Amino acid sequence: MKNIEIYFFSGTGNAKRIALWISHEAQKENIPCHLHNIGSGPHPAPSPDSTIIFISPVHGFNYPKITLDFIRKFPPGTNDVILMNTRAGMKLGNWVTPGLTGIGFYLSAFWLKGKGYKIVGQIPYDMPSNWLLLHPALKTKASYFIHEKIKERVVRHFEILKNNKPLFISNQEIVQDVLIAPISLLYYFFGRFFLAKTFYASDKCDNCGICIKECPVNAIIEVNGRPYWTIHCESCMHCMNYCPEKAIETSHGLVAFTILAYIFSITNLQHLFPAIKHLGFITEFVLKNLIFLAIVIVFYSLQQWLLRFSFFAKIIAGLSFSYYKFWGRYKSIFSEKNNKK
Repeated sequence: MKNIEIYFFSGTGNAKRIALWISHEAQKENIPCHLHNIGSGPHPAPSPDSTIIFISPVHGFNYPKITLDFIRKFPPGTNDVILMNTRAGMKLGNWVTPGLTGIGFYLSAFWLKGKGYKIVGQIPYDMPSNWLLLHPALKTKASYFIHEKIKERVVRHFEILKNNKPLFISNQEIVQDVLIAPISLLYYFFGRFFLAKTFYASDKCDNCGICIKECPVNAIIEVNGRPYWTIHCESCMHCMNYCPEKAIETSHGLVAFTILAYIFSITNLQHLFPAIKHLGFITEFVLKNLIFLAIVIVFYSLQQWLLRFSFFAKIIAGLSFSYYKFWGRYKSIFSEKNNKK
């Protein structure tokens, strides 16, 4: 390697942490290394002799839309490219449980090869899971353990990559990646819009505007004097985990009511219009998902209006697990002191 250009997207700091570790290893080898945050551009085109590294989290078993769009629009070239991702890792005894990559590597590799690039590596890293809609934040001790383990892997992998040796860790997971490919597509076309509507600002919000200003995809706007999450949200968790008041919550109550309303709507719709069952699988599937998203948007708008009233705001907060201290928050906590060891 003569020069390294790293392009990363990071919400809670996991992908950025990988980029920093690689940069530190490159410095020890006197290899110039430049970091570029995909969420804040524009960025200069890489030099012809640069090794390019893309690092991004996995959302719905794929790179998030912001990363996919960046790679799709990346200028043509003949450089060596290494694709990396960060996935949902958990601590189980002295083992870090592996996440799933899905189609992120393969779709990106297809686009980049079409532009003339040579893919020389596909490497997943199982950093601490940060999906606070599904589970509480990992304990500090568990996060440090995972950081230490993954940093060891990064250092080990860099020793291989710096000598221009290919490294395709992802080849060990092709079977499961292919099997979950349909879920990746479902998430991209429907799921991410639903998840975007699970965030709201509770009565702890002091309208500082930090979440709006720092959203990497400009998905948060102000509606009725409160932050409002549009369907462009990538669910990167940056706003939630960096809010100084810990006022951004995931609305578990909204999720529950949406599912109940959807079941009720579909059951009655099929009863009133039996012909729906004969539309064909794809048509019926798309129709049902559009109905689900319509219910989500209506309920989210209603919730946004109700949050103006203290009584309803307290009820909404009480139905959100993340409102309680035990749920916690997560961001990459590996200190710069540890980073430089």
